Amino acid sequence: MGKTKRYFQGVVKEGKRVRWPNRETVLKSLGVVLFITIVAALWLSLDDIIAGKLLQVLRDTFVG
Repeated sequence: MGKTKRYFQGVVKEGKRVRWPNRETVLKSLGVVLFITIVAALWLSLDDIIAGKLLQVLRDTFVG
């Protein structure tokens, strides 16, 4: 039990030493992350649609 208590005391001590970002920095970073996420989602959706259409054309060509 002593090791666990010392571990968590160390975690709290290190947590107090962390220099946390201010609100403005967090919001800017959040904006960048959201933008990249939306662009990636749109890109992957478009890629999926194109691949589906291509596979449908290939299926129609060789089956029908």
